[in-house]
Amino acid sequence: MANHLAAETSPYLLQHAENPVDWYPWGDDALALARAQDKPILLSIGYSACHWCHVMAHESFEDEGIAALMNRLFVNIKVDREERPDLDHVYQAAHQILTERAGGWPLTMFLMPDGTPFFGGTYFPKAARYGLPGFPQILERVAEAYHAERGKIAQQNRALAAALARSLPEAAPGVTLSMRPVDALAAALASGFDPVNGGFGGAPKFPHPCELDFLLRRSQARGDARVLEIVTTTLTRMACGGIHDQIGGGFCRYSVDGHWSIPHFEKMLYDNALLLRLYADAWLVTRDPLYAAVAARTAHWVLREMQSPEGGYYASLDADSGHEEGAFYLWTREELRAALPAGSRALAERHWGLGEPPNFEGHAWNPTAAEPLERICADLGIGLEEGGRALEEARGLLLAARERRNRPGRDEKILTGWNALMIEAMTHAGVVFRNPQWLDSAGRALEFVRATLWREGRLLATCRDGRARLDACLDDHAFLLAALIERMQARFRGEDLAFAAGIADALLARFEDETAGGFFFTGHDHERLIHRPKPVHDGSTPGGNALAAVCLQRLGHLCGDARYPDSARRTLELFAPQMERQPSGFATLALALEEHLDPPAVVVLRGSDEMADSWLERLHSRYQPHTIAAFVGTHERGLPPVLDKPAGKHVNAWVCSGVHCLPPIEDPAELEGVLASRASRGAN
Repeated sequence: MANHLAAETSPYLLQHAENPVDWYPWGDDALALARAQDKPILLSIGYSACHWCHVMAHESFEDEGIAALMNRLFVNIKVDREERPDLDHVYQAAHQILTERAGGWPLTMFLMPDGTPFFGGTYFPKAARYGLPGFPQILERVAEAYHAERGKIAQQNRALAAALARSLPEAAPGVTLSMRPVDALAAALASGFDPVNGGFGGAPKFPHPCELDFLLRRSQARGDARVLEIVTTTLTRMACGGIHDQIGGGFCRYSVDGHWSIPHFEKMLYDNALLLRLYADAWLVTRDPLYAAVAARTAHWVLREMQSPEGGYYASLDADSGHEEGAFYLWTREELRAALPAGSRALAERHWGLGEPPNFEGHAWNPTAAEPLERICADLGIGLEEGGRALEEARGLLLAARERRNRPGRDEKILTGWNALMIEAMTHAGVVFRNPQWLDSAGRALEFVRATLWREGRLLATCRDGRARLDACLDDHAFLLAALIERMQARFRGEDLAFAAGIADALLARFEDETAGGFFFTGHDHERLIHRPKPVHDGSTPGGNALAAVCLQRLGHLCGDARYPDSARRTLELFAPQMERQPSGFATLALALEEHLDPPAVVVLRGSDEMADSWLERLHSRYQPHTIAAFVGTHERGLPPVLDKPAGKHVNAWVCSGVHCLPPIEDPAELEGVLASRASRGAN
């Protein structure tokens, strides 16, 4: 018998619609029921690609006895953290304060009927193990405490509310913005670098794309080879590791070991978006063919498995298939030999480490690039080109064999913010590698977002099966603004500038704290929760306040509207003291600070559309992260003065910094020289 989740759009919630647990979605009905029955709330937050969410569901939520206990003692609410990041932000923060431990998923929180949490954890096993009590015992103890210890809980709730309030930064008058925290962040990242395996710290190991992007920019701005080595070592080790799907392309969430060998097998859209862009930029700097190949395989995976027929990108692929984590991606020796002919088997086994002892729980292999192709070809007496063709043939055969397996589940909801990250990445990679298919893919996704999720000046957060719903948050607006700025640099369209201005205006009107500065995660008219955060730190995606500051400054440079950079400056001033004290986690805000103190070059090219490709190809063939370039066709009308430059006989290029522009340039080589000279001054 279905519970109250059957009408939801989230695949994660629908996975639980047949549970014997009487689940409710978050909403007034569940909260009112808790008040009326004087019951505590059991809040379970997870997502469809999460392995341990599935484990807890199979162990406990599908168990009739445990479900009966949950239904008797609690009002039970199930939340998809991807649809409701507002709730996830609040209760992850509360969990950390209450337990003094980092959170994660599944997040299991016990709330008073007003939504205030008084106890929580993450995964709880059905029976006591891993040093954790069994879930039924937890349920009984928590319910008993709710009824017997109201005074202690009320006192704890007051302390929690005070701690959450203290987490909000306070405006500090007279803040002076400087490069000190940017330099301190670079030093902190260098000290945490693993020079053997790449990345930062030990196991579990996450990619940290925001930090790597910051370091790549810095390596070029300062001409610092040591900083570049941090980036290239990390990207190379990741590309050769098992976190990178060697057969089908794309990256898994993180590595459970310190050397990138065995991942947590879920594949998230946002990770792959940030890494696709990063590998494209790393290729521009190094011209390493490995980075080009990784970018291409990632983009092809997106096109093959993650783009809907309507254009939007799906959210994720599950870690599990057939209730086994990683089963879709692992190989036995028998499977390998059945899939590959003898001629290519030896090369494939050596390259992907499939002839060594099994690296996954002693019985299977997760492929890694264990041995360089050059060495194998030399040993086998074949040319490198021939070996490369044989390896690609083997890759295709293994992919075809894998496609016949039980596939992991795909979460087919389309999230505005994650789509924006992939639109930006596919656009950027399409420009760097001159791939019109990738550019077209990003364009179709953007049109889906514009047509489906942008309603009368209001952005919505999610869509599935044609149902667009839920208010978008700060991150959705900031990520979409970044995507639009990237699209305008690939091929300028006046409607994209108007869309970007609409998103920026919504950001200022609905999210900005006009008193203290910065942006709240939820809009001013959002439902009232126990806390209203202002997130700025980078995590698996850029911090919302940080990226908003970057994009508002850049949009201001493109359209000349002072409201946008003024808002960005207030955001920087609000968070600057926090960044000074502890720079870690502020890579994206560091970019905003750099571009506030030293504005990027704005290159405006005016001319006929027939000339655009030749100029843009030359302009985008170099790594120039502190340059914003737009080719504005002569047919465009109603432009802001910054972009409304006179066109010459063919093309005029205007290089501007702030309100100052150099005389127009008519020769692409001269423009390259001007930008190279500017970059070298920065490095010196």
